[in-house]
Amino acid sequence: MKVVELSDSKDKVRLLSVVHSLDTSICDLQTQRFEEEASKLKDVAIYTISMDLPFAQARYCGAHNIKNLRTLSDHREASFGAAYGVLIKDLRLLSRAIFIIDRDDIVRYVEYVKEVAQHPDYDRALELLEKVVGET
Repeated sequence: MKVVELSDSKDKVRLLSVVHSLDTSICDLQTQRFEEEASKLKDVAIYTISMDLPFAQARYCGAHNIKNLRTLSDHREASFGAAYGVLIKDLRLLSRAIFIIDRDDIVRYVEYVKEVAQHPDYDRALELLEKVVGET
């Protein structure tokens, strides 16, 4: 298990898709949607981040044929959740969110999804993602 830094993908625009757990229905759909989009996008790194253990993430990716995005676990220290304002301390889960970060490490888009059962605005995020990719 290796620590992943934003600088590991500095040459790309990054989309961070934050979910509670890959084993819940909306989080699964969110991950599947970005997996599908990732196969069409160039110069973009898409990460799905959850508190699931890396082993559970690997199982999920194998079972769902996830090959175009990378899953990251915040389970060990919850440092991502704390830094990005998505940590639900009492439950030790991450709240659903989307972040788009450009090649200069500037956060260009943030969506915090307020309701657990609600999807993020995929179209809006993908539209802005394409715009940011085109600008840089």
